[in-house]
Amino acid sequence: MGAFFGIASTKDCLSDAFFGTDYHSHLGTKSGGLAAYDPELGLQRKIHNIGNAPFRTKFEHIFEEMRGKTVIGCISDSDPQPLMIKSRLGVYAICMVGVIQNSEKLVSEYLNEAGGHFCVSTGAAYNATELVAALIDRKNSFAEGIKFAQDRIDGTASILILTGDGRLITARDKMGRLPVLIGKRDDGYCVSFESHAYQKLDFEDFLELGPGEVCEVTSKGVKQLCPPGKEMRVCAFLWTYYGYPTSNYEGRNVEQMRMEDGRLLAEQDEKNGFTKLDLDYVAGVPDSGTPHAIGYANRSGVSFARPYIKYTPTWSRSFMPPVQSDRDRIAKMKQIPVKELIKDKRLLFVDDSIVRGTQLKETVEFLRSNGAKAVHMRSACPPIMFGCKFLNFSRSTSDMELIARRTIFELEGEEGFKHLEEYSDSNTERGKAMRKAICDKFHFDSLEFQSLDNVVKAIGVDKCKLCTYCWNGKE
Repeated sequence: MGAFFGIASTKDCLSDAFFGTDYHSHLGTKSGGLAAYDPELGLQRKIHNIGNAPFRTKFEHIFEEMRGKTVIGCISDSDPQPLMIKSRLGVYAICMVGVIQNSEKLVSEYLNEAGGHFCVSTGAAYNATELVAALIDRKNSFAEGIKFAQDRIDGTASILILTGDGRLITARDKMGRLPVLIGKRDDGYCVSFESHAYQKLDFEDFLELGPGEVCEVTSKGVKQLCPPGKEMRVCAFLWTYYGYPTSNYEGRNVEQMRMEDGRLLAEQDEKNGFTKLDLDYVAGVPDSGTPHAIGYANRSGVSFARPYIKYTPTWSRSFMPPVQSDRDRIAKMKQIPVKELIKDKRLLFVDDSIVRGTQLKETVEFLRSNGAKAVHMRSACPPIMFGCKFLNFSRSTSDMELIARRTIFELEGEEGFKHLEEYSDSNTERGKAMRKAICDKFHFDSLEFQSLDNVVKAIGVDKCKLCTYCWNGKE
């Protein structure tokens, strides 16, 4: 994934921008960057690799190197950002968050038509943010350029620009799959993905951009450059998984949604005949599964507990290393059991989602080795049938990496892919067969997935405004 944060103020705001960017660290682990504008120094920029150390430690000396009354920051899981660009539109810094599916085509067209060039790294890989900048620069203004770029891009691109005269230009992606919010306080305005990031800095909610909306932000106010589009497909996974619990999107808080989702999941289990008599404790797969589990426990009447704890001071995120075997090792190192809550206990775990299943398999083996009598598993969202092509929050490079897809293929070959809707539904024979096969493979005592209707109900946003592609393939 990734995210950006920016402030336009009447006073030096580098410190606030530093903390605001750091508050987005849960969305990226590869690189971080800051760019600032000062009337005397002009544009300044610093980028660091944050793969082995958090953003704040890499940038702890930034206050000795930079200053500015307009500052932007970026956390990225892909390309280093912000980039500094000199073009017909002037000198500016730019961040982009999203995925460009047709990048090869756009690069080829640009090179043939404009005769420009791109910096490349090993393997001729180029920075997607540079491609976005190249598209923007083909028009006579930032607003025109952003709309041109978003119309040409197959995928998603939310953009934040710091101009050479200290203005912020920001745009939410064309379909509004990602949030872009603006906060206000006495000395200026900020741009953020996460609402809590600016609320902790004493900004108040001011505006949530609509899909494709472009705004200019200065310390004096916010000016709309392009109105929002009529269609929106905000990513439903914001609420179920990668959004921070304290954040709000489209007026709906993440933590509240997850607890409601867990409550509805418990109701679904009750309708299917699964009762609290079968359990000693309900637990969440930490951390994002915890609020779902609390909602489940509250509705079911089964005590909530934490049978194992993640050791996060040094192993904060399990998917930091690029190699899966290393990620699995770290996931195992993080799990510290509370043996008194595991031995001879019948446990039900709620996870935010089940993607590949690799870590869950090791988790269950870990619980069994510590004496668990039964391990039931619940997913707070439907089976994931399609790898996301709009955002890069998942590292899946093929649909066959997904445990649901893989299991369907094992059961029925490619013929099964014609019946994905049936496999998603636990009331069909195919749905029951898939769940049993996964249970057998991972040694679950039972397995169930949340229904899509319940996820939508828990979010509280019209289904037509949500992107649910990863579950049902519908754009």
